[in-house]
Amino acid sequence: MVAIAIARSGRDLQRYNGGQRVVVGCIPYRLKGGIKASSNNLEDALEVLVISAQRKGKGMLFPKGGWELDEDIKAAALRETIEEAGVSGTIEGELGRWCFKSKGNDAYYEGHMFPLLVKEQLDQWPEKAIRQRYWVSASKAKESCQYSWMREALDLLVTRLESAPTKLDELTV
Repeated sequence: MVAIAIARSGRDLQRYNGGQRVVVGCIPYRLKGGIKASSNNLEDALEVLVISAQRKGKGMLFPKGGWELDEDIKAAALRETIEEAGVSGTIEGELGRWCFKSKGNDAYYEGHMFPLLVKEQLDQWPEKAIRQRYWVSASKAKESCQYSWMREALDLLVTRLESAPTKLDELTV
């Protein structure tokens, strides 16, 4: 069981690369029960967890946040996912790295995304009062996700899962 953590705050320990704040996050996922690897439409069998943005009406996204100097990249991605979405599980190999412009200001960021096979969903988590979480199909997540770089990461996850059919058999619940 994962203990309820207190969300980190402040930017004293934030990592920067060439002036760009480095953020890390996860695409939490699971497969619907009864769907086998032979399914013709993995994007509908695959469920991903999206969260609401902190600012009301700013769309949906995957959990992400600052990578701090005192943690490795996977630990930071898992921490952010627990803080923002209240789920934990197994982090898999990095999907990629993107440079993107903030929607709120003119700053540029470097973002890294990882798949997270969800093993536990918490009833209480640090940002529960300011975020909602929703399990949706990969197709629906692409429609509602506010960041193009996160949609690209989701496409890479779908491609990865489609190319590993034996893994799909193991994941089906």
